[in-house]
Amino acid sequence: MAPAGKEDERNARRRSQSYVEDVSRALTQPAGCQREPQPESMRDTFLGEGQWRFLLVVAARVVPAVAQLDPAAQERFREIVFKALGDRPRSVQRQFALFLTVIRWAPLPRYGARFDRLDPERQDAVLRFLMRAPLAKVRGGFWGLRALVFMGYYARPEARPEIGYAPSFDGNEHLHV
Repeated sequence: MAPAGKEDERNARRRSQSYVEDVSRALTQPAGCQREPQPESMRDTFLGEGQWRFLLVVAARVVPAVAQLDPAAQERFREIVFKALGDRPRSVQRQFALFLTVIRWAPLPRYGARFDRLDPERQDAVLRFLMRAPLAKVRGGFWGLRALVFMGYYARPEARPEIGYAPSFDGNEHLHV
């Protein structure tokens, strides 16, 4: 029988080997392959409540009408964004959460305050910098965030009349009169 310390070391080694195998399998998975869906209990774990509130602050600078959403509309916005991110790999979810953290703290050296404590003009300046950042990863992160905000706002059913979108749910029947 092995001593308890050796047994813990073996279990830790097995867990780390399993983790490495899982990561390598995820990295070598061909593009377009179906991933296992995450259980519902894991869907919202990549953004905490504080990050969600911060996302709303950023979203209000990207689409100003987000600031006027009532709690029910905010919940629909959240469901749309979480559905879009929940269908992505965990690594993308972590990158999104990390990017929100970068946005929150990036203004500190220049303006002496976090993003959510800046006045709207400075918040816009920070977002303009991210939109035109010299690093392609930062620009890509911003455009991904912007796309999610647009999706969350404009995919809500009540946004359709606001933007003049009147889809025909009976297909092209009106064309075949």
